[in-house]
Amino acid sequence: MASVIDYVEHFVPVSGGIRLYCREYGRVGAASPVSVLCLPGLTRNCRDFEQLARWLAADFRVFTPDLRGRGRSDYDPNWRNYQPMTYVHDVGELLTLLRLPKVAIIGTSLGGLVAMTMAFLQPSRLAAVVLNDVGPELEQRGLARIADYVGRLPPVSSWKEATIQAKLVNGTALPDLTDEEWLQFARNTYKEKNDGTPILDMDPKIGDASREASGPLPDLWPLFRALAGIPTALIRGATSDILTSVTAAKMQHEKPDLKVTEVPDRGHAPTLNEPESRRAIRELLSLVHPKISGTGEKSS
Repeated sequence: MASVIDYVEHFVPVSGGIRLYCREYGRVGAASPVSVLCLPGLTRNCRDFEQLARWLAADFRVFTPDLRGRGRSDYDPNWRNYQPMTYVHDVGELLTLLRLPKVAIIGTSLGGLVAMTMAFLQPSRLAAVVLNDVGPELEQRGLARIADYVGRLPPVSSWKEATIQAKLVNGTALPDLTDEEWLQFARNTYKEKNDGTPILDMDPKIGDASREASGPLPDLWPLFRALAGIPTALIRGATSDILTSVTAAKMQHEKPDLKVTEVPDRGHAPTLNEPESRRAIRELLSLVHPKISGTGEKSS
């Protein structure tokens, strides 16, 4: 009988001599109808999903990787590799090496773009997809806001300063977080150097890659349309400057079975710890796990 533990750690080699770090929560090694893969946003890492992964771990094996250049994954010596197709290939290799033939992906922002691209290139690997505040049309003002600060934030000298900086960057999107929650947000986003000073837990060259790729976006609608046969949920922050309500409506028109949830008092992007987000995730996963109900209770 598989034992229940918090998480185990994997270091997985992928192309270019890069090792990806990945946590596995739940009944490690146990058979389950589908596993869950959580993919973070541009500057974030697996720690964003700690609460969500523990919540899901009673029923699923949950995998939360750091994309290359983030967290405990290796930084890429060629910063121009920090682009979506690299991450798609990395995730494909990760799934192969972890022997996960089919997963439900929960993707925040960049992670959602990776999920849509996988639906286009490798649809057989996807059991379901949750898109967190991302879609086939992205607002230029929001992209410009992100590109303006990624890799450019001034250094901080204490966890108090790190928390203040995190709130300055993200406070509009997350207006109701408590002081304790902002400290945890900073702990999830920064790491300590050898002298104990916090530093952002990402390669600052990711910002260079992001700015080099700025400009008109390619047509992403074919990627979204590839989700046609895959159960999909969209979670949108009500005040998002990346995904508008108009785009969300167009997505639902294009895919009538798309389950859309709007989270009040959230911009880009919801934390996925909100009750509305949890209900949307649970409802979607109930479609691929017969013992889970959309209300969060196991079916008899």
